[in-house]
Amino acid sequence: MIDPRYAKLAGVLVNYCLDMQKGDLFQINCSPLAAPLVTEVYREAIKVGAHPFLRVSLPGLDEIFLKEARKHQLSHVSPIAEFTVRNVDKLLSIRAASNTKGLANVDPQRQATARASNKDIFETFMTRSAAGELLWCGTQFPCNASAQDAEMSLSEYEDFVLKACLVHKKDPVAAWKSVHRKQAKFCRMLDQRKTLRIVSKGTDVSMRIEGRKWINSDGKHNMPSGEIFTSPIEDSVEGKVSFSFPACMAGREAHGVVIEFKKGKAVKAHASKGDHLLNASLDADEGARFVGEVAIGTNYAIQKFTKNTLFDEKIGGTIHMALGASYPDTGGKNKSSIHWDMVNDMREGGTIYADGKVIYKDGRFTDG
Repeated sequence: MIDPRYAKLAGVLVNYCLDMQKGDLFQINCSPLAAPLVTEVYREAIKVGAHPFLRVSLPGLDEIFLKEARKHQLSHVSPIAEFTVRNVDKLLSIRAASNTKGLANVDPQRQATARASNKDIFETFMTRSAAGELLWCGTQFPCNASAQDAEMSLSEYEDFVLKACLVHKKDPVAAWKSVHRKQAKFCRMLDQRKTLRIVSKGTDVSMRIEGRKWINSDGKHNMPSGEIFTSPIEDSVEGKVSFSFPACMAGREAHGVVIEFKKGKAVKAHASKGDHLLNASLDADEGARFVGEVAIGTNYAIQKFTKNTLFDEKIGGTIHMALGASYPDTGGKNKSSIHWDMVNDMREGGTIYADGKVIYKDGRFTDG
């Protein structure tokens, strides 16, 4: 019997996150492990009158491709991927890996080459998203591999995921609308500011944000969500950031990441573990060493680091910065084949200044 909470989550994903409409061409990216949620999402989309179709990935295929593909295959741009990114109306990606470390021993340079080949597809995705032509959302289906990363049992992780999505609430949509209203206040305030400075243990970094728009992430693009974000002026980031948690990407991790910025560019980057991965990724292209996003996590239902960026970047009381591509709807101009989020804990002694005034202390805004 399917857990009724997945039917409830499917309703939130289809009707709230993606605002599904009759006639929408709807792509669902998934793995077989996510079948219980995929089934309910598909059912809900059919009810609406949309045209859902699946892109199913089997465990191990990415590893085979990245380890065994020849040069011309790594750089190949799929015409099918080009068509879908230009034509789908709604896109849902449901994460559910049987092994989150499946790519741990893949050459980072080969990963960077494969990502770079899809740079134009990624930019099309970002542009259509910013224009409102393509609505997308990413979510997580609870599975053993992710539960193990989080050091939880499967039932504990299932409760963690669904609680973070506010599915435990009587009316999850109303709850997310409440999140929107609260975060809107902070976005309006920051939209009027010119500079931002973030200070915490091992971190003192400043940037200009004048003219950039702060985005209210209220469950429309990620489920769960709970963050506000913008893109800093590209050449304005100065200082050093010591990221508190391992930086995770494509099943690989870089621990103890410290990055020094000058005139917006990461001029020094070091990791106590995964240093080759870190620097190979930052050398992927010209934009990879610039900050595409700065964000503040506001989901206080998430307090534990789980090695899953979808959740970790939302931890209430943290900030994160992404190296690489910026979101066009913020006014950001940086382009790159990567967008790597790295999280810093602000809950013990962290401070954020806007135009020289303290607006955030010890993991919470000072006003609200």
